[in-house]
Amino acid sequence: MAVHPDSFGVLSSFKSKNETFDFFSLRKLADAGYPAVEKMPFSVRILLESVLRNENGREITSGHIEQLASYDPKNPADTELPFKPARVLLQDFTGVPCVVDLAAMRSAMAKFGGDPARINPELAVNLVIDHSIQVDFFNRADAIEKNAEMEFKRNRERYEFLRWGEDAFDNFSVVPPASGICHQVNLEYLGQAVRAAEQEHGAGNRLAYFDSLVGTDSHTPMINGLGILGWGVGGIEAEAGMLGRPIFMLAPPVVGVKLTGKLRPGITATDLVLTVTEMLRKHGVVGKFVEFFGNGLSAMTVPDRATISNMAPEYGATVGYFPIDQQTLDYMYATGRPLDLIERVEAYAKEQNLFRTEDTPDPEYQDVLELDLSSVDASIAGPKRPQDRISLSNVHSAWAESLRAPVKERGFAVAPSELEKTATVTLDDGRETELRHGDVAIAAITSCTNTSNPSVLLAAGLVAKKAVEAGLHTKPYVKTSFAPGSMVVTEYLKRTGLMPYLEQLGFYLVGYGCTTCIGNSGPVPEPIARAVEENDLVVAGVLSGNRNFEGRINPHTKANFLASPPLVVAYALAGNVGVDLHNTPIGRREDGSDVFLADLWPGEEELAEYVQKALDRDAFIESYKGLENSNEQWNSIEVSGSQLYDWDEKSTYIREPDFFTDMSPEVEPIRPIEGARALVWAGDSTTTDHISPAGAIDPDSPAGRYLVANGVDKKHFNSYGSRRGNHEVMVRGTFANIRFRNRLAPGTEGSATTYFPTGEVTDIYDASVRYREAGVPTIVLGGKDYGMGSSRDWAAKGPFLLGVTAAIAESFERIHRSNLVGMGILPLQFKDGESAESLGLDGSEVFSIAVDDHLTPGADVEVEAHTAHGDVIRFTTRCRIDSPVEVDYYRNGGILHTVLRKFMTQS
Repeated sequence: MAVHPDSFGVLSSFKSKNETFDFFSLRKLADAGYPAVEKMPFSVRILLESVLRNENGREITSGHIEQLASYDPKNPADTELPFKPARVLLQDFTGVPCVVDLAAMRSAMAKFGGDPARINPELAVNLVIDHSIQVDFFNRADAIEKNAEMEFKRNRERYEFLRWGEDAFDNFSVVPPASGICHQVNLEYLGQAVRAAEQEHGAGNRLAYFDSLVGTDSHTPMINGLGILGWGVGGIEAEAGMLGRPIFMLAPPVVGVKLTGKLRPGITATDLVLTVTEMLRKHGVVGKFVEFFGNGLSAMTVPDRATISNMAPEYGATVGYFPIDQQTLDYMYATGRPLDLIERVEAYAKEQNLFRTEDTPDPEYQDVLELDLSSVDASIAGPKRPQDRISLSNVHSAWAESLRAPVKERGFAVAPSELEKTATVTLDDGRETELRHGDVAIAAITSCTNTSNPSVLLAAGLVAKKAVEAGLHTKPYVKTSFAPGSMVVTEYLKRTGLMPYLEQLGFYLVGYGCTTCIGNSGPVPEPIARAVEENDLVVAGVLSGNRNFEGRINPHTKANFLASPPLVVAYALAGNVGVDLHNTPIGRREDGSDVFLADLWPGEEELAEYVQKALDRDAFIESYKGLENSNEQWNSIEVSGSQLYDWDEKSTYIREPDFFTDMSPEVEPIRPIEGARALVWAGDSTTTDHISPAGAIDPDSPAGRYLVANGVDKKHFNSYGSRRGNHEVMVRGTFANIRFRNRLAPGTEGSATTYFPTGEVTDIYDASVRYREAGVPTIVLGGKDYGMGSSRDWAAKGPFLLGVTAAIAESFERIHRSNLVGMGILPLQFKDGESAESLGLDGSEVFSIAVDDHLTPGADVEVEAHTAHGDVIRFTTRCRIDSPVEVDYYRNGGILHTVLRKFMTQS
């Protein structure tokens, strides 16, 4: 067995209750000549503990420890950091491609004569099936059973594949469908804060260390609310981590947010997180850690913290970290964690000097922002981005402005003569109703951000109770749904007697999982859809989630707003997002008297009484008992027992990807990119939803035509997210979001570009095929924040399969930049103040990019653009390959190729 080098002599031990643990002491490291350790942000110290513990003299050396131990919070150096998380969290949309890639690597190993069984996760991997449930049935008592039945019918093939993976791979477990959403299961069940394991070198004591993880969902930072460091990565990066590779990153700058005071009565954690999102987006925290401190934490519950941490991707940060303190321990007890674990967490955190109290000195940060919690207003965010917060008192006027504003200003460009347009709709049950701009077509209490928080869910239940007692009803055109993140939620809503009131307003349980937020809202009723299309109405979705990007929620809701669960109920009652909820009645009682939102909103003491009932330790223990074996349909799926997956070429869900088709055992040198054409020119704030949509598949799109050609009826299309195991669908769906606007094909939306050799406007996929057949490489031009949004590996895999060799943008979102490198695509950034537009490019040029095998991180890279008139536009970009290891990944053609070649060499 290998003996740990312990180059700094910091291996120590401590006692927790009846067990003694070994650990790598940060306090001893500080005493050994690195006093800066004691002033570092808590999150950086957790990274340091990981590097210290995983020192092996190869990928992780004493030099890495020494560099990070000298970290200067005010001016972090570009220090490369090899981070090994304790575990990896997957959801099924992003998890299926990960398992497909591992299966493909096994097949490739076998073809190269290696041992496929060597391809195995080395870290603990938990996959939670939560993104496949869709809201087909709603406003009925059996909605959950009907939706679950449809889920298994649609996804049977994917689930059979994951059952094979669960059986074939070591260190890989699956939480089956209808159990909960990955973030809430992680928060309430999987997260330990401090883990313990037997030591490799055979020491007598178990080794204690901080729990940490990376996840293939960008909202993985939700676990930061429990004092656990974790963040979202692309599936490509996660696979490398699963296979034992450290995740190489630069030591992060950390922005501290000092919270003071207390939220006013009636203000929710959702209002707070929308305020934090707006504030941090304005400050600029992309690529940075955010850490919360100050006396405002003492009274802030873990569910409130987790709500804020969840939306780290929306404010642009890698993490939104809250330190371990008494609130952490109280929450772990309330959610049924073992007592010996809770004692270990407290003892270990205190030994590492990382247990926050009122007396804890404030760490040092690069920047500090302050927020007085008492200043937070009731808010919603939208209609197209989560950072666009609107105070509830201003929604009425803001909505009127949005309707008239140009599309480029995130408006809807409705002509003045069309503002009051209405349409008469005959619903399926024969009732007639009027539909107009701003009417709420979807009202969804959906999982992810808020359903782990009893205070906002119980507030929604109380608003529903008071509304029913006042004789109010939701408007007939509203599609209502309730999709919590765990079974505990319905348990406490039933126990407190509030569930029947939500149901009377149409908020029946539709499933456990990520529904509306990921685009699985299901279709709106056909009469509503027809009226919207025929009259070009701008109707709205209101959801308690974290994402409202264009084209994501539903193809018929052009406007989408994020709101707290009680406000979702309120808007379902009011029926229109343009209503002034502060001053306009939300409805009328039978006697004709007005009912205002204030009449329905629960008081602070009333809500606190209900919350106290909700956090019941025994209920959590019972709900999570035997979770992994809780679904009989899942358990009944037969597995083959084979180490290699039996690929079916006729499958439209699971196909062996082409990533390794042309791969040679030897690494090729980096060569210049010459004679390239622009395939796409994307504008500012292009999201990974624009690049790789997750929702419905348009029958007239390249992906839709592919499915039809392969015998799939439109009603069985399912979603892009569910078909991520089939590269043929996903490559055709790249840049096919119905709201994507490619500046190379003005006046179009969706998959369209100009094929420049002929000037013909055609589908992006078709143009890419023609370029590839002609041996012409392609590039993407982008604006600011290119690739913002989910940690979607297909937003990099798709362009790779389209033949894209480089992306040149004004700035990149963190995860997408990493994913591009992970697929062997070169990310280049325009110099400050420059853009494709300012340089005089129109996208029709022929591009040459001067890179070679001497490429270094952050280097200047010269680009030449040759115009049709014989002119040459020369400009300098910055290489956004940020570390030496990433150069190696790029040279290999991506992370997966790097790892596979390593296994082949070892074999």
